[in-house]
Amino acid sequence: MSVSSIVFAGIAPHPPIMIPEVGGEAAEEVRASIDAMRDFTERIIQSGAETVVLISPHAPLDARAFVAYQDDRLYGSFANFNAPETEVEAPLDEEMLSAIALAAAARGYEIAGVKGYDLDHGTAVPLYFLQRNGWRGRVVALGYTFLSSEDHFNFGSCIKEAADKSDKPVAFVASGDLSHRLKPGAPAGYHKDAHFFDQEVVEAIHACAPERIIKIPQEMRRMAGECGYRSMLVALGVTVGLSPLCEVLSYEAPFGVGYMVAQLTRAHAAEKKSGAPHIALNQAAHEDLSGANLPELARLAVETYVREARQVKPPSSNLNQPGACFVSIKTLTGDLRGCIGTIEPVRESLAEELIANAINAATRDPRFPPVTKDELPNLRYSVDVLHAPEPTRLEELDPKIFGVIVEDESETRRGLLLPDIEGVETVEQQIEIAARKAGIAPGDTLKLSRFRVERFGESAQQHNQ
Repeated sequence: MSVSSIVFAGIAPHPPIMIPEVGGEAAEEVRASIDAMRDFTERIIQSGAETVVLISPHAPLDARAFVAYQDDRLYGSFANFNAPETEVEAPLDEEMLSAIALAAAARGYEIAGVKGYDLDHGTAVPLYFLQRNGWRGRVVALGYTFLSSEDHFNFGSCIKEAADKSDKPVAFVASGDLSHRLKPGAPAGYHKDAHFFDQEVVEAIHACAPERIIKIPQEMRRMAGECGYRSMLVALGVTVGLSPLCEVLSYEAPFGVGYMVAQLTRAHAAEKKSGAPHIALNQAAHEDLSGANLPELARLAVETYVREARQVKPPSSNLNQPGACFVSIKTLTGDLRGCIGTIEPVRESLAEELIANAINAATRDPRFPPVTKDELPNLRYSVDVLHAPEPTRLEELDPKIFGVIVEDESETRRGLLLPDIEGVETVEQQIEIAARKAGIAPGDTLKLSRFRVERFGESAQQHNQ
């Protein structure tokens, strides 16, 4: 897989009410989104991104051309929202914008310049949170057009091409809200089925299959009254060929509008420049796991979150190296109650990875409702820590020993299945299930990787202590 300069891509909401100076007390109604934007920014900072390319649905529209704010410094104010002293300002990355324009022109797309002294709120709100949470860098701010969905996806690939040629670490942010029709009194009116659009977008990212967003029917989009679909299409074009590291950081709809903060992909600039794949960090987590009670930490993370609505701090231990893991939760009778994991490390340490995945397994597995307090005494936890994957062939697989990762030829769809799963007896079964999870059609050419895991499970004695 080629190395890319896109080190982070994600989706951010843009309601001005999120800005405390604008929303006042009402901003507390979107506290989950505000907190998620802090996490979102921390990830961009950790990725090493020097430039953020941002696309907004509320920038000036041109029927045939994408637009770009073009001044040395981009400026926006929230004066139209009764907060004239609240402003954002950032230097334009002229080099990156020129590279995007050249790549777009080669594909037949035009970029029209607009003045950069009056940013729209779809641009200004995400930029406000990036800067307030500590990111400092240059910006390219874009808007889209009336061209087709395919054109917006292709324009995203132009942005990726420009970033790769510049060899500069770049983050991409797709600004947009989801449905505007989720409750009576919502801004675009109420529709009883509008929530299906939000549900499909959220579940697609939970499943790390964001390509499902492309297939959302136009009628569902119209019914939802959304304003973020084309931003997401551009983001999907940007991330083609990159390893997906998907996570929904928050989703809420307190005012009848769906607000989602999500990550689509993430790498580290230092790793990109050295050519070392991010997945190689997995191995560091395996140096010394003896004596680490991983299921106990998973239990503590879930029970603390469910009972107290807070996340435990990672312990000081031999889990301070990055590492990928899956956390599985089962009932005492052996029924699955949740399973979420990461193929590659997303956080700074295995402890942080485990805590986040345990909470997500309990609360965000789309197959199950969130775990309740009453269920906690009757659950058991297991943790699979993943070794770095390696390319493989069909004859080198063994479903009892190796997990498998399958990808399509374009490397845009990827599915994983852990080893030693009850009912999976053959390599063919293992591959078929992993491909189905990724949405890869039967008969498509597959790329295969295998990996080993270290499995840590609770014993009955541990559970009863």
